[in-house]
Amino acid sequence: MSLSSAGLAARRVFAAASSHEGGARTWKILSFVVALPSVGVCMANAYMKEQQKSHEVPEFVPYTHLRIRSKKFPWGDGDHSLFHNPHKNPLPTGYEDSHH
Repeated sequence: MSLSSAGLAARRVFAAASSHEGGARTWKILSFVVALPSVGVCMANAYMKEQQKSHEVPEFVPYTHLRIRSKKFPWGDGDHSLFHNPHKNPLPTGYEDSHH
């Protein structure tokens, strides 16, 4: 009965795992054979999901409990947060851009 090269490699890995000498080598091989391809598959999955997603901004709804300003911010005009993004963060009155 002949084993393929992948079968032999797997057999060696598991045989090395049973002894204490080859522990570091076993984990190194498993990292390259299992962990790195798994990370690549997850990255490809996340990229494809992001490409399918709609990038439209939802309609602004002025809820009374959101965006409460008890006092103005100490920078700029006082209405924009420190890391304000006009495309994603609405002001209490709505989005700044006219195309939303």
